[in-house]
Amino acid sequence: QLQLVESGGGLVQPGGSLRLSCAASGFTLDYYVIGWFRQAPGKEREGVSCITSNGRSTNYADSVKGRFTISRDNAKNTVYLQMNSLKPEDTAVYYCAATLRYGSRSARDFGSWGRGTQVTVSS
Repeated sequence: QLQLVESGGGLVQPGGSLRLSCAASGFTLDYYVIGWFRQAPGKEREGVSCITSNGRSTNYADSVKGRFTISRDNAKNTVYLQMNSLKPEDTAVYYCAATLRYGSRSARDFGSWGRGTQVTVSS
């Protein structure tokens, strides 16, 4: 059974940093595009960033460009999202998910969703 587990969320002050992890169990991430998504209360799930299976290509939502960095370590079966210069509007539950095709950040194109990790940016 394909399963992804997110971790690393928490409470951080504006301007702070967090690193989220997305770990896979039951399968190897090597062949999958992995996406990070977030959902704030009352809002639709938003695609934040994606990375190809070999890590050579990435993309980002305009709202996080220059602040967030996605990376992966296939030897550890884990994908990361480094989040710097965090803003209150980054507050959301962050999810990771997998797909076989690169190019979309639409949630409907992804599966094997994790349960999410809460990120709260507040002073």
